[in-house]
Amino acid sequence: MSIEAQKEKQVIIDEIKDKLERAQSAVVIDYIGTTVAEADAMRKKLRDANVDYTVYKNTLVKRAVQGTKYEGLAEVLEGPSAVAISYDDAVAPARVLNGVIKEYKKMAFKAGVVEGSFFDAKGMEAIASLPSREELIAKFLGSIQSPVSKAVRTFQAIADAKAGAEA
Repeated sequence: MSIEAQKEKQVIIDEIKDKLERAQSAVVIDYIGTTVAEADAMRKKLRDANVDYTVYKNTLVKRAVQGTKYEGLAEVLEGPSAVAISYDDAVAPARVLNGVIKEYKKMAFKAGVVEGSFFDAKGMEAIASLPSREELIAKFLGSIQSPVSKAVRTFQAIADAKAGAEA
């Protein structure tokens, strides 16, 4: 192998390492069988969710994950593999990819690392069913808002009743 080829490979390995150092999660999928149109639609959904999706050579990813919290991914890097990385929402890659897998019925989870913990394919499916951070916040706010607004209405009714009685 030429020195130039080695340098090119090292640039890609460094790129992968950089992405993973900044990532909250990384998910590896088997993307075999998808058409160009399906792959394009999937990439758009992932982009919309702010997820970085790239197909790398397995050997380069294996070298990039050595000695990192993503090292467990090396064991699933056989055959066609793509990596989806999220920097903001740790669950986003799994959630978006799960929807795409269900829609196209062609791809499959291989494994993933979410906030430093390794999960196999079944674990990734379970994570994919978790609501997003925004959904959890909205549910929480909704649950505390309901009793507060009920109390406000009760106090207003009491005030109105007293005002009516005094008139």
